[in-house]
Amino acid sequence: MHGDGAGYSPRKTAAALTYLHGFGNEHSSEAVPGALPEGRNSPQRAPLGLYAEQVSGTAFTQPRADNRRSWLYRVRPSAAHPALTRTDNGALASAPFTAEPDPNRMRWDPLPEPAQGTDFLAGLWTLGGNGDAATRTGMAVHLYHANAPMERVFGNADGELLIVPERGGLLVRTEFGLLAADPGEVLLVPRGVRMRVEPLDGTARGYVCENYGHPFRLPELGPIGANGLANARDFRAPVAAYEEDDDAAREGGVEVVTKYCGNLWRAVYDHSPLDVVAWHGNHVPYVYDLRRFNVIGSISYDHPDPSVFTVLTAPSDTPGLAGVDFVVFAPRWLVGEDTFRPPYFHRNVMSEYMGLIEGGYDAKTGGGFVPGGGSLHSMMSAHGPDRATYERASTVELAPSKVEDGLAFMFETRWPVVTTGRAVTAGHLQRDYDGVWRGLERHFTGG
Repeated sequence: MHGDGAGYSPRKTAAALTYLHGFGNEHSSEAVPGALPEGRNSPQRAPLGLYAEQVSGTAFTQPRADNRRSWLYRVRPSAAHPALTRTDNGALASAPFTAEPDPNRMRWDPLPEPAQGTDFLAGLWTLGGNGDAATRTGMAVHLYHANAPMERVFGNADGELLIVPERGGLLVRTEFGLLAADPGEVLLVPRGVRMRVEPLDGTARGYVCENYGHPFRLPELGPIGANGLANARDFRAPVAAYEEDDDAAREGGVEVVTKYCGNLWRAVYDHSPLDVVAWHGNHVPYVYDLRRFNVIGSISYDHPDPSVFTVLTAPSDTPGLAGVDFVVFAPRWLVGEDTFRPPYFHRNVMSEYMGLIEGGYDAKTGGGFVPGGGSLHSMMSAHGPDRATYERASTVELAPSKVEDGLAFMFETRWPVVTTGRAVTAGHLQRDYDGVWRGLERHFTGG
């Protein structure tokens, strides 16, 4: 149950959590012994007077390897709710994004502090995206800033949410149970799964990738072999925990907000929808510690392509061309000989939104790229190390060195990221980002 009584501490709750392990596994969990039926999914009468309900994250007929679904055994079925009505979207937006795509490179400082009493949902701020939430293609980039727990419940019919905390941890109560994540960890909440989010430290800030397309999966390893990058065993799923009749329900209902085709809709339930007593399946939320990422890199020469840092990928209808990749630049050794070791100058058919969780980023040592901020380099926009980084990295005496004072990530997508109107007029948009490459001088000696 949602704890807000005397002596309640979200940190103590988070510290006491236990998890199931393994990405894509067929998990099962019950909060009350005997709540899971044996040998079937939907018996004539489910155990303990519960209701059996399937939630499908993919179509019934998708291949077994792609299929995501879970069976939930709950106090009341999800169908038992009143009509939904439109409510204010706040600073949240979804595809299709109708602005003209902008090829300029952009960079932002962190979001300004919100008003007191801002919960996770109210604190979502859309930077941009692509595709169409209604046709389940593309993605969106959001930021969040929260300083109050959610008393309402939120579910997203449009896509799954990859939440990347940057400042302050989160306690997330879902239909499947509780998860907690601190900066350096990420939360993956599947399409349609309802949740309530609570800052662990009074205030929280971070990033969100909303994936409208195929659910995230672990990338293929190809010549890397059977192991490396993000290991399936390091993803943690919750154990069953449920709310039944909390104080809010008795005092006038529980507000439930649903995101549907880009807009927010609400209804007031006479019970908490987080009332799942038992469940089994593979359409489940996860938490993952980015520091467990097993970095694969060059041990001879040249900087590897950033695709080698992929944690999760959401494939599109073109093999090898992702709707969105989630990439992390985790601590790693650099040993390449006669090699420019930071990320190289390049233009890319993919579009890249980059954020910083802690420390600095080894391609932007000249300042301006800070934790909580972000940069956008849309397709074929030339980018790379800033002038200060180039001058240092092209002249330094090479010896083995370790990148360990920063944790950066990237949402990379096959389509241009179209920014929202507020993203290009925001006061925290840096107005002279192009200046980081100013002063890169001519060194040509051939003529």
